[in-house]
Amino acid sequence: MLQYRAAIAAFERRDFGEAVRLLTEVLAAEPDNHSVLELRARAHFHRASLAPAEADVRAILVRRPTDEYANVLLARVLERQSRHAEAMGVRRVLAVITGDPRHLESGSASVGAGSERDRPGLSDAG
Repeated sequence: MLQYRAAIAAFERRDFGEAVRLLTEVLAAEPDNHSVLELRARAHFHRASLAPAEADVRAILVRRPTDEYANVLLARVLERQSRHAEAMGVRRVLAVITGDPRHLESGSASVGAGSERDRPGLSDAG
């Protein structure tokens, strides 16, 4: 638990490399911890480590395919890799799942650098 708190603190001070390192250690002990995996995916996203971010998000979606936040994050990761057609496919599914057509807009949500408690926001700022 101490490492997780330290990882959150690193994330909040925008030290995403340290956050990834600490979260990886936590995941070694708790591989099924959804919150830890999601936070690590967000930290990778903010570091522009897009392949690891995508891998983490896809791991979340295997377990929780209708997770709205994970789908938004996947769309943003794909968009940052200029994989716009794939991102739009994710956005279409997301709009159907949620009933919210705003998900069809590229960059419609942002991945914030705040803690998991205020995780809305998916911007390229990082």
